[in-house]
Amino acid sequence: MNLPSMTHVESSNLESVGYDGTNLFVRFKNGSIYVYLHVPESLYQELLAADSKGKFLSKHVKGAFQYKRIA
Repeated sequence: MNLPSMTHVESSNLESVGYDGTNLFVRFKNGSIYVYLHVPESLYQELLAADSKGKFLSKHVKGAFQYKRIA
């Protein structure tokens, strides 16, 4: 799976995020990369706008979407 263009985010836990039109990619500060499958683009936009990216990810993405660790 190819990584889309990644956008750096201000977060204590997340390094950058990307979206390929279907899937949300998250690079964590520890270097791991996860892809969350079939995430609506509106949720990706809300993540980018959230004051706390990590809290938003935990509340609205983790546990709600299938995921795979890809790195």
